[in-house]
Amino acid sequence: MDPIAHFTRQARYHVWATHRLLDAVSRVSDDDYRKDVGLFFKSIHGTLNHLLVGEHLLWYARFSKGASPLLALDAEIEPDRERLGQALKGGAANWEHLIATWPVERFDGQLDYKTMKGVPQSLPFAATLAHVFNHATHHRGQITAALTALGQPGPELDWVYHLQLEAAEATKP
Repeated sequence: MDPIAHFTRQARYHVWATHRLLDAVSRVSDDDYRKDVGLFFKSIHGTLNHLLVGEHLLWYARFSKGASPLLALDAEIEPDRERLGQALKGGAANWEHLIATWPVERFDGQLDYKTMKGVPQSLPFAATLAHVFNHATHHRGQITAALTALGQPGPELDWVYHLQLEAAEATKP
């Protein structure tokens, strides 16, 4: 398997799923958006902020710059819901461009970084990149469940659905 093609496909799915989720979240009242609905990061807002911290401010910095910022996973980086949504969309779009810059050999290497406690860590590069996308899928699922519990429709986010859409687009004249 070509790791660049594989992770580029995951990055495209990530952008698509982020947009679909945020579109569904936009229909929720601000009270419901910020209400503690029993998620690990309590609310939809808290979970979206966690995604901004984890995916964009921590992991993206580790992969793109070799930096290891010290941030709390539950930090509220962006209190404004519109700006938070834009930051998540922009951050999701960055991954495909970053992946394209890596030589194929990079995926067989290690990612060296420091944990949130400043401890040096070295993990398999490709598996850790897979974690970034898997982590986002996990929290999108939590938010989708919260939407359903709030009486809102949850967006269809299955990767296979995205693959089917891409295949249909590829066959259009």
